[in-house]
This record gives sequence, C-alpha cells and structure tokens, in this order.
Amino acid sequence: MFHTHYDLIVVGLGHAGAECAHAAAKMGAKVLGIDPNRGFVKMSCNNAIGGIAKGQIVREIDALGGLQGIIADRSTIQFRMLNQSKGPAMWSPRSQNDTLVFGTTWQKALETLPNLDFWQDMVHSLIIKQKKVAGIKTTSGIEIKSKAVILTAGTFLNGLIHIGKRTFGGGRIDEKAALGIGGQLLEHGFEIGRMNTGTPPRVDGRSINYSKMQEQPSDAQKIQFSFLDHRAHQTLPQKSVYITCTNPIVHEFLAKQFHHTPNLNGNVEGKGPEYCISIETKIKRFSNKKQHQIFVQPMSASTSEVYLNGFTTAFPEEVQYQALQKIDGFENIKMFRPGYTVEYDYFPPTQLKLTLETKLIENLYFAGQINGTTGYEEAACQGLMAGINAYLKIKNQAPFILKRSEAYIGVLIDDLVHKGTQGDPYRMFTSRAEHRMLLRQDNADLRLTEKAYQIGLASQARYQKMTTKQNETKALIQKLTHTKITPTQINPLLNTLKNSPIYESQSLYQLIKRPQLNLHLLAGSTPTLKSMFAPYTKEVLTQAEIQIKYAEYLEKEKILVKKMAELENYPLPYDLDYQLIKNISNEAKAKLQHIQPTTLGAASRISGVSPSDIAILMIYLGK
Repeated sequence: MFHTHYDLIVVGLGHAGAECAHAAAKMGAKVLGIDPNRGFVKMSCNNAIGGIAKGQIVREIDALGGLQGIIADRSTIQFRMLNQSKGPAMWSPRSQNDTLVFGTTWQKALETLPNLDFWQDMVHSLIIKQKKVAGIKTTSGIEIKSKAVILTAGTFLNGLIHIGKRTFGGGRIDEKAALGIGGQLLEHGFEIGRMNTGTPPRVDGRSINYSKMQEQPSDAQKIQFSFLDHRAHQTLPQKSVYITCTNPIVHEFLAKQFHHTPNLNGNVEGKGPEYCISIETKIKRFSNKKQHQIFVQPMSASTSEVYLNGFTTAFPEEVQYQALQKIDGFENIKMFRPGYTVEYDYFPPTQLKLTLETKLIENLYFAGQINGTTGYEEAACQGLMAGINAYLKIKNQAPFILKRSEAYIGVLIDDLVHKGTQGDPYRMFTSRAEHRMLLRQDNADLRLTEKAYQIGLASQARYQKMTTKQNETKALIQKLTHTKITPTQINPLLNTLKNSPIYESQSLYQLIKRPQLNLHLLAGSTPTLKSMFAPYTKEVLTQAEIQIKYAEYLEKEKILVKKMAELENYPLPYDLDYQLIKNISNEAKAKLQHIQPTTLGAASRISGVSPSDIAILMIYLGK
C-alpha cells in the first residue's frame, strides 16, 4: 500500500513523468508516481530518440544524470550520427528503438528506486489550499497529500481522437482521456489552449516488399547516447530503415478524399506541429510536389510491427488502406491499426517560472506536452528539470536553472517561459540556440555534469569519468601544441590529400587546423604518432580535435556570451508595474506585465518587446 503523504507526486509516467520521478527520487525525495496504466513510458508515436537538436538534448539529459539516453542505448535497433558532413555543432545522434524493450527497461529502472512508489489510477483534481498545492484526488475517491505536484499529462487532458468522421475521448487510441483537472485550473485563473498531434498507421512488416525500397542501415561504427561505459544496446540485432515515396496516383486519390479528413475539414480545433504535418496537408499545401518520402521503421527486433514515418493521417481506415496500396512496396500491405489525430488541452507556458513551477499555484509544476511542446526529448528534459527544482524547492535550496549559453535545455525552457509556443507545438531546432557552437552533443558532459553532481543527481562515477575526459583532453592539446613534425614526416600525407606541403617543422596543433587533416590520419602517418595517440579514447581525440579546429570560433562565442551576461544578470523586480513606464509600446507593457521576466535579458527575448522598449526600460531602471 502507498503512503498517505509524499514529498512529490508525479501525475503521469510518460517521458516527462519518468524523468521527473527518477530525478527527484534519486536526489532523496519520497515520490509517488501515479498513472492509469502500469506500462509506464510508451513510444506513443515515432519509435526514434534524438535527431537534429533533439540528440543534443538527450546527451544533456544523460550528462545531468537522467535516464533517457541510457534507456535508448539499451533498446536501440539502429543508431546513426546525423549531419556528419557539416560542422560539429550540427552533429546529432539518433536511434531507432525497440518499443517493447524501451518500455520495460524504463519500468525496471524506476522500480529499482526504493523511495519511489506507484499507484494505478486517474487523477481527477488537485488539492489546493490558499494558492498552494497540497496533494491530489483520484477518480476512485482517494486523497493523497504532498508538498509538491508535477503534472506531466501529455496528450491526455480532455484528449479527443479523430479518425475520419469518428471522434472519441482518449490520449492514445487505447487509453482514456483525463478529465477534471483542466476545468479546476481554469477556475484558478489559468489560461488553457488546444493543440493536436498525429500519428501514422502501423502495418505488418511481413506484407511489405522491401526490394522496391531504398535501404538505410545503421552506422557501422558503434555509437551511443550515454557518456557512461555501457554497451548493452549492442545485444539487440540492428535493423535497417527503408525509404519509399508517395506518387501522383496516391496524391490524386487522396485529394478526392479531403472532405473525409478532420485535418482539413475543420473538425480538429487544436493547432498541430508545422514541421510534421499530415500527408493530406502535405498534398494540399505542396500541390506542385510529385512525391513525399516515407521512412519505413521497424518498431521492434522481435515483432513485425512497422511505423510509417511521413504518412501521418486521420483519413478513414479504408482510405488509409487504399492509399497505401498505391505506394511502391505496399501493394499487399496489411494494417495493424489506423493513423489518427489527437487534440488535447495545454497550458501556455508563459504562466510558468523558469523552474517550471506555475506562477498562480505554489509548488505546482508543469512538464512536457502540457506546456505545448512536442517530442519525447523535449518532454523528458522538462520532466528532469521540474523534478530537480521541485525537490530543491521543498528543501529550501536555490533553484537549478540552465542558461541559454549553457544548454539546449536552457534555450527550450527560456523560450517557453518568455516567448510561449508561438501558436503551434514547440519543437527544438539547432537554429533556436544562438550559442550552438558551444552547445554541441560531444561536450554535454563537460558543460553539465559538474553542475548535476553538485546538486546530488549525477553520480560520483559519472563525475570522475567527466573529469578524466576533461583532463586528458587538456593534456592532449598541450602535447599537440609542443610536438613538432618535420616536412619529411608529413609531406607524403599532405601530397596524398592534395594539400600544401610544409617547408619547416610545424606543431601538430597548427597542422590539425587544416580542414583536410584529422588525428586519425595523423596517427596513420608515422609509427611514432600512432603510439602517441594510442592511450587516448575516441571521445578525447574528438574533443581535442574540435577544440583545436574551432578555437577562434569558440573564443568569439565565449566573448559574446560574456557581453550578453550583462543583460542576463541585470535583475528586474518581480512586482514592477510596467504600466507606469512611459513611451514603452502598449504591446510590450502587456507582455512584460503578463510574463514578469526576472532579468533584462529575458525581457529582451519576449515576442513583441522591441530593442527600443528595452532601452527605455534601462533608462527607467537607471532613474
């Protein structure tokens, strides 16, 4: 039986809730995780983790001591490093995961925590006393007290599923919607919005003709998300993804059925993600395009279920089936379940503090899709940060807030709190991070692990591994700086690369700055260099090489960060009445009054607040 009083209650054990419960319990809180399903973390839609910008977030979660990267490594059936033809700031790890192993591995990981309890039930309402949360009430009539509550309800708040003309309540096709909490919070002054997301049909891989498709195998080199030394993910067989395309016949067929899909006929109220639109929306919006790619992704190493990435739809089942049959490789396709659209309530995140605590109700936190975001990675990092900050709050310790110059996680939360979602589900892109050269996936541990170690989340072993990498990288860079190579030793390699020869001895540090050269090539040029590099791990070699090649760019970024810190560190009074400040635009006054930014830098990033508004604000504060 569960206890009647907890430090934290986490409502929902999806990607956000699981990270939240794990972080708080690991730091020492007595936590209850409550969810109507015992399955815990599910890959409700795509079975991929990471990708462009998202892979950086997963690395940051891992560096902080979270679990998403480790769980992904242990369940991966394909791993690729994307964008390797570009600079290191754009490299992004991505895995395809066995959905069954992913869920059970998460469950086992959470069940190892002795101070984390579970209860299978639906939360009907919150216990709120004098604008402070004090616990929850379940649909079965049970009241459970707590010092803090974290809502990670995903797509379940008033969830409504659409397939053709059919609509029914649910957050996933086989799970009920959560009712009650939204209305209660509305009564307490919260603003509520409506969003939607979609998913494609799941099909039987045995009915697919893969010979008509382009194969996309896993990277030959074994890579992983976690900075820790575990290779458990390699025990699962690696699977290929296949690529096929729609065609004009499919487009013509579906165009005639537009009136049957709620995504186009006005039956879906919520705003959906702009970067991941349904196949019907693609055909209508890009009518000049003759084809759209479909990534045929295996869902598991042990089942035949396949996910059709790129064919999200809410057409009636028979329309989905007939359309798929007209695509190369799907002529004899069999469906397991149809695609659908789910719309749900969310709370515009400008109602939150940077800790993800709500401004209206003390000790109540929101994390994940309830904040208008989309994606497992965005949800998980919010859950992690909410769990950390809720624990620190009840222990009367300083909040844990990451700056935009410190992490993609810092960019994401700052964007949400100060800019909102801008009308559609928020997804992280590399373009959102102005300091992305500093926020690479390869150095997430160097940026964040010490911070997490200091608050008691990152383990001693993780911290020691990071410091070893840091020290060895510095030592290697010093060695490269002081080791010189003669023209006779290096010119044969330079000639092979059609690179300019050297005419006098030069340091390896200077040589490695050449775009065509890398430490791997240098190691193969002479036995001496091969022996010199042998003691270092690939991680250290990569880190040293990046720091040398991009030294000037990194230094410029650091200078820019230092300049921006002057604005970031200039505090704004929480009770400042912006209506009293003359000459600031009315829009800026309204936005500043609503959001109440904590620093001048945060104020400058609010949509609708112009540089001239900031200048006037600075003058006013100076007075």
